Amino acid sequence: MDNYVNSSNRYRRYKAHVNIFGISQLHLKSPYLVAMWSVIFPGFGHLILSKYVRGVLLVAWELFINQRIQLNLAMVYSFTGRMEEAKQVLDMRILHLYIPVYLFAIWDSYRTTVDMNKIYILAERENAPFNSFSLGALEINYLDKKNPLAAIMCSLAIPSVGQLYINRFILGFFNLVMGVVLIYYSHLYEAIHFMILGQLEQSIQVLDAQWLLYFPSFYFFSIYDAYINTVENNKLFESEQKNFLRQNFQPKGFRVRKGNKVV
Repeated sequence: MDNYVNSSNRYRRYKAHVNIFGISQLHLKSPYLVAMWSVIFPGFGHLILSKYVRGVLLVAWELFINQRIQLNLAMVYSFTGRMEEAKQVLDMRILHLYIPVYLFAIWDSYRTTVDMNKIYILAERENAPFNSFSLGALEINYLDKKNPLAAIMCSLAIPSVGQLYINRFILGFFNLVMGVVLIYYSHLYEAIHFMILGQLEQSIQVLDAQWLLYFPSFYFFSIYDAYINTVENNKLFESEQKNFLRQNFQPKGFRVRKGNKVV
């Protein structure tokens, strides 16, 4: 069992590691797709890469600076043709602080994805054994196959539950806190309640547009992250299982024959 523990760092690179807080793994990602998530919301691209510290800092900065300059509200006014009101709500004193960090988040998530893809290819070739089971006082976590559709349905119900389903606890906790904050300050559930009662005018009045515009990107990010990581965890499980069976049960002289060739 000791061969599957990577804490001693005997190998140069590892594809994955399982601990009580989740499963960290390298796998190929599209740099353009990751960068696009950073375009949608700075920090989301880094969270997809499991760069939690950088991702949370960028998300916190986006919330802080967006609230200060009232960017979402200005966007609502501009989309509805109320350009003068859009200009009035924008705080021009700190507007230009927003742009450099926004561009950095896009560029850095793209650059990091390219680097991590290269590291994954090298780690795949080295194929070093990694820890696939973690038993601790706070949690028991292990590599297992999960249903991607179940992850989607959990995230559709409540953002963060999909991450908890696949033991992605750090992001699950972050998404849970983020979801509560956005729903509370946007008054989304109040608006839904009034809409169900047929009070459409009151439903519109209680909504806070500045906070509400954060929610769609956060909601679909939670669904996407839960789905894609369920798929990749399943691939990782199959790869680890294959290596284990080959190492422990396959005869050393075994060769696979393809046509007239022995591989």
